[in-house]
Amino acid sequence: MMKNTFFAMVFLYACASYGQVVINELDADTPSSDILEFVELKSTTANFPLDGYVLVFFNGTTAGTATTSYYSIDLDGLKTDVNGIIHLGNQTVSPTPALTFGTATIQNGPDAVALYLGNATDFPNNTLATATGLIDALAYSNGATTKPTALMAIFGLTVCVNENQTLAVQTHSIQRKNDGTYEVKTPTPGVNNDGSGILFNYVTTSTNLTTIDEGQNLIITSTVSKVIVNSPLVLNFTLNNGSFKASDYSGNLSITIPVGATSGSATIKILNDGVNEGDEELKIQLTSPSVEYYFNNNSLIIRVNDINFTVLPFGTPLNPTYGLVANTAPAGYYASIEGLSGAALKQGLQDIIANPAVVHAHVYGDIYAILKKSDQNPANSNQVWLMYVEEPRSKIDYQVGNSIIGKWNREHIYCQSRGGFADATSSTPQGINVWTTTGPDVIATGHGDAHHIRAEDGQENSSRNNRNYGVDYNGPIGSQGSWHGDVARSVFYMAVRYNALSVVNGDTTESNIGQIGDLATLLDWNQTDKADDFEMNRNNYIYTWQVNRNPFIDYPNLADYIFGAKVGQQWFSTLSTNDFSDSKVVIYPNPAKDFITVFGISDQSTIEIYSLSGAKLFNTSFIGETRLRIDLASGIYLAKITSDNKTLYKKIVIK
Repeated sequence: MMKNTFFAMVFLYACASYGQVVINELDADTPSSDILEFVELKSTTANFPLDGYVLVFFNGTTAGTATTSYYSIDLDGLKTDVNGIIHLGNQTVSPTPALTFGTATIQNGPDAVALYLGNATDFPNNTLATATGLIDALAYSNGATTKPTALMAIFGLTVCVNENQTLAVQTHSIQRKNDGTYEVKTPTPGVNNDGSGILFNYVTTSTNLTTIDEGQNLIITSTVSKVIVNSPLVLNFTLNNGSFKASDYSGNLSITIPVGATSGSATIKILNDGVNEGDEELKIQLTSPSVEYYFNNNSLIIRVNDINFTVLPFGTPLNPTYGLVANTAPAGYYASIEGLSGAALKQGLQDIIANPAVVHAHVYGDIYAILKKSDQNPANSNQVWLMYVEEPRSKIDYQVGNSIIGKWNREHIYCQSRGGFADATSSTPQGINVWTTTGPDVIATGHGDAHHIRAEDGQENSSRNNRNYGVDYNGPIGSQGSWHGDVARSVFYMAVRYNALSVVNGDTTESNIGQIGDLATLLDWNQTDKADDFEMNRNNYIYTWQVNRNPFIDYPNLADYIFGAKVGQQWFSTLSTNDFSDSKVVIYPNPAKDFITVFGISDQSTIEIYSLSGAKLFNTSFIGETRLRIDLASGIYLAKITSDNKTLYKKIVIK
């Protein structure tokens, strides 16, 4: 009996200890793009450790039926301050949150936030709400008539707080009063809602630059809200962050504010080591000297641009070049489609680019690694080129959390919802040497197919959403259309590569899975925005991963023979855009028997003859009009003629 009583007392003590933490304040609906969101907790004792707690955000609906989680924060390693307060929020919240998360993370309601015993791993996204382990919960909305009723029932709540009850939802927050009820008023992050407790001397830190190049000086200034008395205030700080190390800078890592003053500065030299390590970010992390000081901001991130970047020998899509990047397709790669037309041409092309014995399928998690190389800005190797917005951005600004502001991410040109391959592959990178075989019927492969995934500004990616091209989406205001042909050729690739996909005329609805528009627009874009060196370089690199190419980059006019005005006509590579005009280059007689003559070239040249399976059967050099003896079996062959680093193909028939 004594033993059972002892364990009961221990259990009650543990519950009482955990129960002393409550959700003290919430600001979900804030100005701009929700850049001032925060949630605040309060403990009944000061400096209370939050190990073993997790904060979970749940979706609700007007009908009150949704009860699943969308975000969770593990609180291990955190503790409340001398006032029993801790707040978590966006980086722009002042004072600086103990833990920051991306902007627009907290939904505006009707939703709920709950504090549990547990870990974030216990609440992956879409976890059903539960009362098990619940410590405290707050149901909220931004309208008087909307409530997350199902969540309220699970959490045992009878009140849903309307953040908009003062009709100032963007400038007011929900705050818990000492009696356990709530009010809505001007936000008070990081302090007691009633104004009691220790009044801190607030420290605000700023820099002369928010983006700095190697070789420049960074001046860090800290300012306090009250004049320093008795003795100088010394603020120590660190700068190390990820790959940014002590070897990347020099200077004294402390700021002194003298007695009678309110500010002090430190100057840090950002060193140039002469090596391109890519752009980096330093983090100014100050250490609080004592409890009466509170940082209005901390963990300042400063971009450090590496000035040792390399430049590629071809232009950006806004300033395109042509013919500088060689096509690295293996000899005879497209030989099997010579002379085909209609459905046979489309099938023959699919047999090449979707051959399950050759083509590699990679996962969505590999795409960032691919894009950092395939979509690299030709003018700066530390940046990627963002397609729709037609501008570069640092490679390190790729999206890793929920925030899309200032970030670039992966844009599916043939959008996931229309293609039927949404979230079909793993988001964990596996590398170039890990792949599976894939054929034209495996639509899931489209989720990670780099030939139709481009680097894009996160907000513009969201704006495009699942809209059809031309009839609905034409890019941001001011777009010069440097991406039009790129988009067209990617869509054409997808419509041939996968049996389940097509490109159609008009503004087809999202419910028509496997369709995207507008075909007429894309055919026009394919003509008006020619394939350039940027696209060819991209095609070459993706081939090293997927072992297939986008044929509409190699031969843009193929689109007309499969989707456009020339459907039904025979295709020959010489009918497409080539590196040099073949109008005067003739091979005769054709059909031939023992000899052929090449006419129309005066420079040093080579001719190679391939079977339609891609095997090289003949190779020789020649100058000017030349008669060549050949010994080939009857059949159709492909002649590849190269002169002055330019190439064209000719079909020949042997009797």
